[in-house]
Amino acid sequence: MDSASPASRWLPLVIGLAALAWTMHSWFPAGATLSPAAADRQDLLRGTWLREYSEGEVQVRRVLDLEPDGAFRESVRIDDGAGRITRMEHAGTWLYDGTNLKRRYTLMNGQPPSRLNVPFATFEVAFQSRDDFVGVDHVHNVRVEYRRVPDQTQP
Repeated sequence: MDSASPASRWLPLVIGLAALAWTMHSWFPAGATLSPAAADRQDLLRGTWLREYSEGEVQVRRVLDLEPDGAFRESVRIDDGAGRITRMEHAGTWLYDGTNLKRRYTLMNGQPPSRLNVPFATFEVAFQSRDDFVGVDHVHNVRVEYRRVPDQTQP
């Protein structure tokens, strides 16, 4: 028979859930308001964006739909250069805090991510024009470029 008290068995789980809640709160604070300039930029981000890039022989095409209700969909098409095409569909929620575009993935290739590893993507946004922006992920030292495209663009 296990001699551990019920509290000691549940304590690590409670601490883990509290840490997760704190992380989620810091990424998506409730009741956060944007300055008028930030709100204008958030409005600018709504819509469909295309990112195309190559890694060696591999060609990648990402179509990112940022919905007005805070949801996003991301369709990915990867051509490996040898005739094999891989397609993935991701979804989640997004927000713009006035500086950073933050995405929290709730589906990765149609499946919920592990509860222990909820993926996030955060990019500092700099608009080049109304129809293109550069995003910089300072944690992973990644720079991405997106351009606006008509809705319903297929990857």
